[in-house]
Amino acid sequence: EMQLVESGGGLVQAGGSLRLSCATSGLTFNHYAVAWIRQAPGKEREVVSCFSESDGTKYYAPSVKGRFTISSDSSKMTVDLQMNSLKPEDTAVYYCTAHAVLCTLHVSEIDGWGQGTQVTVSS
Repeated sequence: EMQLVESGGGLVQAGGSLRLSCATSGLTFNHYAVAWIRQAPGKEREVVSCFSESDGTKYYAPSVKGRFTISSDSSKMTVDLQMNSLKPEDTAVYYCTAHAVLCTLHVSEIDGWGQGTQVTVSS
């Protein structure tokens, strides 16, 4: 059974940094794309960043491009999201998710979800 476990959320001031980590198990790591999806109160879920192990593709939402960096360690089956220059509008629950083979921007197509970790950016 696929399991995705997030860690690293917390409270940070605007301009600060956080690093989220997703530990995966129960899946063939190079057969899945791992994405970070966030949901802020009253807003729809948004694909923030995605990494496809199969072809090396990386995706960043326009709102985070240049500030966030996604990386993976296939030996540990982990995917991290380094978040720099954080803004109050980055405040959300961040979910680690997996989708077969390639990245998708369609949240309804996601195959597996973590429990989520709260990121709060104060102004």
